[in-house]
Amino acid sequence: MRIDVLTIFPGILEGFLNGSIVRIAQEKRLLEVVLHDFRQFALDKHRTVDDKPFGGGPGMVLKPEPIFACLEALIAPDQPAPRMLLMSPCGSTLTQKRVRALSKDERIVILCGRYEGYDERIRLAWPFEEVSIGDYVLSGGEVPAMVLVDSIARLLPGVLGHDLSALQDSFEGPLLDHPHYTRPADFRGMQVPDVLLGGDHAKVASWRHSQALERTRLLRPDLLRGGPNEAPNAGQV
Repeated sequence: MRIDVLTIFPGILEGFLNGSIVRIAQEKRLLEVVLHDFRQFALDKHRTVDDKPFGGGPGMVLKPEPIFACLEALIAPDQPAPRMLLMSPCGSTLTQKRVRALSKDERIVILCGRYEGYDERIRLAWPFEEVSIGDYVLSGGEVPAMVLVDSIARLLPGVLGHDLSALQDSFEGPLLDHPHYTRPADFRGMQVPDVLLGGDHAKVASWRHSQALERTRLLRPDLLRGGPNEAPNAGQV
């Protein structure tokens, strides 16, 4: 898979791309992430990428020219169209179901916004799906883009040490993940549940399911009612 990220602050993502699961995915050649500074496509000598909004109001708006030029240089008309994602708080909330669908794409283009947002013609001219990571506003789309890249990378076959690791995560099914324990069995008087030490896999599975159900009831009862995390679509400045 290849992911192209358009941003005016590529340095924000560089350290992230060199660490943890995303680094492993790239080293295994299962993922390629390419950063593009669309400021380099600005038309004036000052590399201007934003301007005041028509109609007045606070803040600045990203200009269409640099972004159009960057996209046109990146996407060849004679090649298969990539999946195009616009990070925006106006988008549909990202879900695990949506991430799993995205992990099957061969190429994704992510546009990171800044300031008050995008000139609307960027939305009108390009087939972007808008994606949000939650109902709040950040300074730019780089952090949401990192969330998206990380969540996709760990689902690519062969990236994690054990492919079942991803399948047992929270939000892969209707329940949150169950509690986990490791050595020592007794830590400051807190004991690992006996069922995990007995070697009976059927009892362990039953205990884990009951614990996942109870945790979901306490922390995310909306999931048991088919709440927002089961939304079928997910489309952040």
